[in-house]
Amino acid sequence: MLIGILGAFAGQRFFSRTNFDASGYANQLATLVRYGQKLAIAQNRSVFVRLNGSSVALCYDAACAARVAAPAGGNSGSAATTQRCRNPATNIYDAAWACEGLPDGVAMTNAGTFYFDAVGTPFNVADAQPTLVSTFPAALAVDITGNGVTLRTTIEGSTGYVH
Repeated sequence: MLIGILGAFAGQRFFSRTNFDASGYANQLATLVRYGQKLAIAQNRSVFVRLNGSSVALCYDAACAARVAAPAGGNSGSAATTQRCRNPATNIYDAAWACEGLPDGVAMTNAGTFYFDAVGTPFNVADAQPTLVSTFPAALAVDITGNGVTLRTTIEGSTGYVH
């Protein structure tokens, strides 16, 4: 009887795809942000990270008119990515863009846009380029939530360290 009760209540949570989607997306988010920082350093230019609540994307400008190519030549191509990673100017899906869409049933908090400068320091999108003064917070916490599970990715303000 105990197994039946546990199966009825805990089974739904344990076998929910949303839990796995949230975990996978939190990993994709951290990986893309780290890649953006490394790319900014390697190319000696600013790389913008757009967190708009439905996707995470890398661009060379705040408006995402110049999009960063995905490191493997293409993004995941998942249903969420094809729906949420569209060229802002044409509304056409861009498979080569370093962008990943938020899966259905998963939510993102603290959405916004920031950029890494050529030495990998994060700046708020409103900070003029080039500048030495960053108004980026001491730490930006981005929470990915799905089916009651919350996973946090933090970007440190002084170093850009992502964890």
